[in-house]
Amino acid sequence: MLKLTYTEDSFHLEYLTQSPEEWVAQRVILAMRSGQFLCVKPSHASFLLPADLPGLEQLRQLIHTEDSGIISLCHCDRDYVEVTLSGSWLAEDTEEATGIFVTSISDVSDGVTETTPTLQSAEATEYPSTSHTELLLYNLWLAAQNCASVIRE
Repeated sequence: MLKLTYTEDSFHLEYLTQSPEEWVAQRVILAMRSGQFLCVKPSHASFLLPADLPGLEQLRQLIHTEDSGIISLCHCDRDYVEVTLSGSWLAEDTEEATGIFVTSISDVSDGVTETTPTLQSAEATEYPSTSHTELLLYNLWLAAQNCASVIRE
């Protein structure tokens, strides 16, 4: 599962092995017990990745192979590619711009551990069975964040 957190001035992406249904159910219980308002609705979320990021072509191929309709890529300009995901939006209000978006690109949840490739093809990481697309997208986002922090320094 991918969890995208939108705040007033930032965005953060996390990779979680929990299913969106389990995570949302826990969040709803927390909201009920703490007396918070919580709106959960189907939605879309987008973010940008650098167009020259290594591994982007591999992501395109995985999206084409899986053809789930949950994720799409679109060139914004020569420097950036927009990633759009379908999933669920959680916020205190239906029109709130800050909140949490969760999605699962595939429903592999048999608990089997498998070796999942990372950006460096020589490396592999052990994760509970999951979508290669989710993990690759997360690694691409991390790589983009690392590039951005080097440029700022």
